Amino acid sequence: MMPLRHALLLGVSILGLVGTLSAQVSIRERAREDAPEAFGDSPRLVVGIVVDQMRFDYLSRFWNHYGDGGFKRMVGEGFLARNHHFNYAPTSTGPGHASVYTGTTPAVHGIIGNDWYDKVSGEEVYCAGDASVASVGSLLDEGKNSPHRMLVTTITDQLRLHYQMRSKVIAVALKDRGAVLPGGHTANAAYWFEGGKSGRWISSTYYMESLPGWVNDFNASGAAAKYRKDWEPLGDINTYLESGPDNVPYEGLIDGEAAPVFPHKLPELWESNGHYGLLRITPFGNSLTTDFAIEALDAEDLGADAITDFLAISYSSTDYVGHFFGVNSKEIQDTYLRLDADLERLLKQLDRKVGKGMYTVFLTADHGAVDVPAYLEDSGIPAGYLDMGGLRKDLDDFLRYTYGTKDIVKNFSNSQLFLDHELLTSLELDLGEVQGRLAEELLGYPGVERVYTAKQMQDGTYSDGLGMILQNGYNPRRSGDVLLVTRSQFASYSRTGSTHGSPHIYDTHVPLILYGKGIRPGSLHRRTVIPDVAPTLAALLGISFPSGTTGQPIPEALD
Repeated sequence: MMPLRHALLLGVSILGLVGTLSAQVSIRERAREDAPEAFGDSPRLVVGIVVDQMRFDYLSRFWNHYGDGGFKRMVGEGFLARNHHFNYAPTSTGPGHASVYTGTTPAVHGIIGNDWYDKVSGEEVYCAGDASVASVGSLLDEGKNSPHRMLVTTITDQLRLHYQMRSKVIAVALKDRGAVLPGGHTANAAYWFEGGKSGRWISSTYYMESLPGWVNDFNASGAAAKYRKDWEPLGDINTYLESGPDNVPYEGLIDGEAAPVFPHKLPELWESNGHYGLLRITPFGNSLTTDFAIEALDAEDLGADAITDFLAISYSSTDYVGHFFGVNSKEIQDTYLRLDADLERLLKQLDRKVGKGMYTVFLTADHGAVDVPAYLEDSGIPAGYLDMGGLRKDLDDFLRYTYGTKDIVKNFSNSQLFLDHELLTSLELDLGEVQGRLAEELLGYPGVERVYTAKQMQDGTYSDGLGMILQNGYNPRRSGDVLLVTRSQFASYSRTGSTHGSPHIYDTHVPLILYGKGIRPGSLHRRTVIPDVAPTLAALLGISFPSGTTGQPIPEALD
């Protein structure tokens, strides 16, 4: 028989165990009640915004001029990645849009430039060009585009696949590549702006045989014609203290203007500057893009049900204005203040059509830009220009002296040399040795900082620095034999306006703002990279990552 003391102790232990188990069950029940749905609560619409040539400091420089409903709303209520970078070069429009949406770099997705030398055909090819398709909505060749050169899927493709093609994906941009590449291989439609005398939005037979009625109606409505007006500052130009003087020698001149100053009288400049094409180098191009995107939102019923749709918008005019006037111009400041107003207008329409809290937006850029090197030079800052004509002449002389012919180099583009491998074989020259000798020669030329060979790209593993950035942009089937990097703040460009394309930090540092459903408000200072955008969206949506993904989700941004 158990002693009484032991029996009492056993009873207390059993009661304690029952109490503990009951408490644990209660905690689990409450956790189940409080926990959000793991899946099935996705936003009704994702809006992807890529601002062409947006440096990160455009947020901070112009912050005090922005209204409350655009950039400030998204940053204040959303998530800002402050140390966001491109982790590859070249930092150009085509590779930028492809990398944002595929979650990887040109080494994997294959879009190694806006244009590049094709080693198979021996011809220059365009990243979105496709001779097998026809223009829709135009009698010209501007519509002959498709995503066929992109080697992997996009986040928009994965969304369509996840929902058995019931999701709608619409992509919009002034530039064809700014619509075609984000739309992916399965977009319902991609639209871009023809310009010229038509001022029409067009597409290609890759997507459709004829334009939808709403697009024809928009083209016929005079929506573009209303921007044929003077470009005057949105605010008092005397308050634009964040930019340089209005009349400086570092800005391009619109054909017909005596000085690069406000107001820019577009009606007077219209015929000599490509008619509607002139809108591209003004903020009105972005406003027209917003008009068209809002029309697409309504006409296509995007975000109307529980199956997530995707609207991809690229704002191209910021790039044209930056190239033409430079990153320190009053024109670029005015362009961003007007873009801020366009973003506010877009967000209000999303609130109305989809519902506040029912959609998710991300905003980033396809590259940054360098300040005008001539301005930096005059300010006493190390900067300058690469004399590509002189460089090519010196290189040709070296090739003739060393190998007896300059034909060893078949093509020199995108800061890459493409060699004639068959000629090297016939001359019994070792490919790796020739690459190395050319790299050593180029390294001695003015304005060149580093030179890498294809052998280094293929055999080595770079974990940081310029080598890593170049390697992430190197695709063995498409890239060249020798890759050169210009000195920081040196450019192969005119002495007016800004450019981009380098692996330097002014070209890689861009904003990333995430806003809306599923996003945790806050900011982040740790380094994130462009290929992180797509997997972050995939994690939020609960869908498969794009097929070539090398980036990682940003957990700090997800609610």
